[in-house]
Formats: sequence, structure tokens, C-alpha cells
Amino acid sequence: MNKILLVEDDNSLGYLLSEYLKMKNFQLHWVTNGVKALAILEKENFDLLILDVMMPEMDGFTLAEKIRDLYPSVPFIFLTARSLKIDVLKGFSLGAVDYLKKPIDEEELVVRIQTLLSRLQVTSNEENFNEIQIGRYIFNLKLQQLKFEKETISLTSRESELLLFLWRRKNELAPHKDILTSIWGENDYFNRKSLNVFISHLRKYLSKDATIAIENIHNKGFLLKLTE
Repeated sequence: MNKILLVEDDNSLGYLLSEYLKMKNFQLHWVTNGVKALAILEKENFDLLILDVMMPEMDGFTLAEKIRDLYPSVPFIFLTARSLKIDVLKGFSLGAVDYLKKPIDEEELVVRIQTLLSRLQVTSNEENFNEIQIGRYIFNLKLQQLKFEKETISLTSRESELLLFLWRRKNELAPHKDILTSIWGENDYFNRKSLNVFISHLRKYLSKDATIAIENIHNKGFLLKLTE
């Protein structure tokens, strides 16, 4: 049974979603603001977080920044009425694995959650948790970490998924469409913008090894190039 933390200040919606997700066999914990969310994250582990953006005491974007810093391996999605392009892009730039706009059909939410958790589970089981050598870096799938000499970089779930996808196709073109449909689940404008953000993150992390490059093949895709 997957364990989900819902952070939603609207009592009616929070109650509706928590009861519906419990009925669908999720273990659901609901809190009404970001402060309470951080308090429970100190004590319990969750498979997925669902965050509203407009909340009292601490908005969802601020909460996401703290989660990214404190618990980078925990995936989170936004479920919010904030639907402007700038809000969506900001949500993805903070590391969200999905950005859903209210109102959303409960059945669609369940399908999205199941698809996401299934994909993350496949990534977690990849290579039997072995470490992968990428140039002079060691990529630990289980811990979602990149190690370079004495430095350790913690990756988000989405960063780990993307790096694994590119590594599987190292020195080969990974088309935009293939990356987006496999990891984001849909090839659209916002997901493409999100992909570009995560590519920039990975380039920064891998920048200490000159034999590694993530090349942008214009209008086609990306290539993780490894040279000796």
C-alpha cells in the first residue's frame, strides 16, 4: 500500500480527496499547511507528496523548496488552481514530477498517481540497486546520489529518472518525444520546458568531468556523450 501525504488547506477538497484515495487503497495522511507537512516528514516516510500552492503560513512553492533540500528523494506533485504558465514552469523547476490543475477528476488523479508510482518503482528496482559508473562519477540509483571524489550530490526523483534514461542510451540520441512520454507521461509544451530545466541541472552536476557532456541536438533530442 503506497503512502501519500496530501497538503491541502481547503477542508472540503482535502476531505474528499483523502477519503477517495483511501478507498482506492492508498495509505493517505492529510495536513492543511506546509508547517505541518514538514513536521510529519521528520517522523514518517512517504512514497509521494501532493501539494497545493496557495496555503497559509507557508505556500506550496516554498514548501517544495524545503522538501527538495531536506528530502530530495521524495517525489512530489502540485495539485493547484494556479494554472498560469509561469506557475506551471516554476512548479517543474522546483522538481515536481507532475503539475495538475484544479478542478481535477478524482479518477484521473488516481491514474496519474498509479502511473507515476509504477514508473518510480521500476527505476528504484533498476540494476538491483547497483552503482553505475558515468565517467568519473558514481551514480547510486537506490540513494539517488551522484558521487565525484569526496563530493556527494543528492538528486531528486525526476533527476534520477532522467539521468538513468540518458545513461541507458549513452552516446545515442534520446529523442524529446521518447524522454517525455517515458518519464513525464506526455509530450507537451510545459513538459518540454520542464525537461530543459532538468537537463540544465544534470549538466551542472556533471560539469566536473570534461569527458561528459549532455548535447542538445536541435529539434531532435539530447545525447549523453561519454568520451575517454
